[in-house]
Amino acid sequence: MLEVRELETRYGRVAAVKGISLEVKEGEIVCLIGANGAGKTTTLLSVMGLVRPASGQVSFLGRNLLKLPPEKIVGMGIGLVPEGRWILGEMTVRENLLMGAYSRKEDKDTIAEDVERVCDTFPILRQRSRQLAGTLSGGEQQMLAIARALMARPKLLLMDEPSLGLAPLLIEEIFRIIRELHARGTTILLVEQNAHQALHVSHRAYVMEVGRIILSGAAAELREHELLKKAYLGVRAGRP
Repeated sequence: MLEVRELETRYGRVAAVKGISLEVKEGEIVCLIGANGAGKTTTLLSVMGLVRPASGQVSFLGRNLLKLPPEKIVGMGIGLVPEGRWILGEMTVRENLLMGAYSRKEDKDTIAEDVERVCDTFPILRQRSRQLAGTLSGGEQQMLAIARALMARPKLLLMDEPSLGLAPLLIEEIFRIIRELHARGTTILLVEQNAHQALHVSHRAYVMEVGRIILSGAAAELREHELLKKAYLGVRAGRP
């Protein structure tokens, strides 16, 4: 579904992503894990056309994305739940959801039905529909960011640090929602620092370090890799 080949993205003279390759197949959850500054967010922004790569290839369903503007990429079926949520705080919850459908051509009734559908997934958003989004709690804002991305009916959902800054119970809820979205047929590329949760929810994983992919493979296998145990999973070498 998504294919990235030899992607390099720079900020001025600094290479944030250094020739990485990865792929996401239809029906998968694939995670991209690594420390702060590894290049994970830049990778997602490059896929979405929000940052222009210096070189490499990015294709979705066989179509080259590199020269397309972000709105065209969304229209093709890729949604983004950005790090930091990027909710529109001076607009209501409902207005934020409607903004998620801005690229769609359906009539208002169809879009209104989808608002109800995402509110079935996130009932708190129905309760808060007239509330300014900026007054929501952190967990509620994260749910709104996910719901807004779903309003575009994405075939592939890119999620950037969806658990960041949330309390443990809310983190469990976010990962439950990720599993539910996948069960409904959404393919997901997940960027996460919470390697433990990410590796348990994903089929495959890539590990980034300083702009490069240093490990990749089945998530279940990488959970047992000594490097990941020591660096990301909080397990000392030689211990379970």
